[in-house]
Amino acid sequence: LMLVPEIALTPQVAALFRARFGNAVAIQHSGLSDGERHDQWHRIRRREVSVVIGTRSAVFAPLRDPGLIIVDEEHDTSYKQDETPRYHGRDVAIMRGKFSNALVLLGSATPTIETYANALDGKYTLVSMDRRVLDRPMATVSVVNMRDEIAQAGDDVVLSRALVAAIALRLERQEQSVILLNRRGFATSVICRQCSNVLECPNCSISLTVHRNGRDFKARCHYCNFAKLVPRTCEKCAAPYLERIGFGTERVEAELRKAFPEARLARVDRDTVRRKGSLVETLAKVARREVDILVGTQMIAKGHDFPDVTLVGVISADVGLGLADFRTAERTFQLLTEVAGRAGRGERPGEAIVQSLLPNHYSIRLACAQDFRAFYEKEIEFRRTMRYPPQVAMVNVVVRGKTFAEAIDGAHDLAEPARGAGGVGRLGPTPGP
Repeated sequence: LMLVPEIALTPQVAALFRARFGNAVAIQHSGLSDGERHDQWHRIRRREVSVVIGTRSAVFAPLRDPGLIIVDEEHDTSYKQDETPRYHGRDVAIMRGKFSNALVLLGSATPTIETYANALDGKYTLVSMDRRVLDRPMATVSVVNMRDEIAQAGDDVVLSRALVAAIALRLERQEQSVILLNRRGFATSVICRQCSNVLECPNCSISLTVHRNGRDFKARCHYCNFAKLVPRTCEKCAAPYLERIGFGTERVEAELRKAFPEARLARVDRDTVRRKGSLVETLAKVARREVDILVGTQMIAKGHDFPDVTLVGVISADVGLGLADFRTAERTFQLLTEVAGRAGRGERPGEAIVQSLLPNHYSIRLACAQDFRAFYEKEIEFRRTMRYPPQVAMVNVVVRGKTFAEAIDGAHDLAEPARGAGGVGRLGPTPGP
């Protein structure tokens, strides 16, 4: 059983396995039609296949006697399902391997802190690969301090001078570039300069993200998909001083088109891959060298093998560090290390340019050095001090209500019995981020 984190990675992996094992390979993921999933499921159950490849749900494939379970990119958050039934594909794979006495292989260049701690504690066996395939050198990584760029070009700067020059060089050499920004949309929010009111979703109370729709700008909620045209005046004070702040992949694409009008561009984010097969189609174009610059969110950072990509640019590398989550440093390190690994996978050496307002943050500095062990030592010290996993096990309880008062009262009722319970610490209740 071979698990991969994204549907987009299954064709590439399936092609490798089918080249070796022929028709004895089955695919299981939510991108298949109901009929295709039904047929594949019964092939597995009838023992007509010896290899199953799929995303997290494939961990439940009806294999009678699995002997080897591989979890590729085991650190990836895609393995966790946040709707009912809630489960973590990696953890289910480990338990399934235990029940059937199978070997479970967890693969990652940047394992989770919990997994690496288990390996150092002897619960898992640690196997390290210290060299790249065919001894190819790692990409050279440099950091651009965006505070210097803003001082030179103003607050609105998206592409640094170093990145623009590096992309121009790749276009001249007929090589490919990948540009990552882990935030979609054209702008992250709309704010009134007069009264500071932010355009919010009436259902979810989070700021609406601006998307370009032809000549119009639409504000959309990334939780419930509520959308409306961006108004010309503030809904609170009627002032005509609305400003779009922050930026996402749409804005990066627009800036690149302006800077390099002759370049062939493609964008990959949740907005461009809604149609079935569109993601695989775009990635196939990149593989066929029909795209010069690929722009996208973390979907393009994972596992893709494009030998002609020699430049990776990371816009706003620190975008994840502001989230209310104790794992932000870990996820930033993983994403940067992973995307830098997309450069120089062929015979030509690779380069990565990382743009950040926090160039000295340890997750960014150590990702650029591609030093996982040093990052682990720094992060585990923080986790021990603050009593976060793997130091303790944590349970997150989310309470919802029709009103804020109803939700917070319900949360207090739930939390009260836990106060002072033996060996259990409690944080909150607090409003969700």
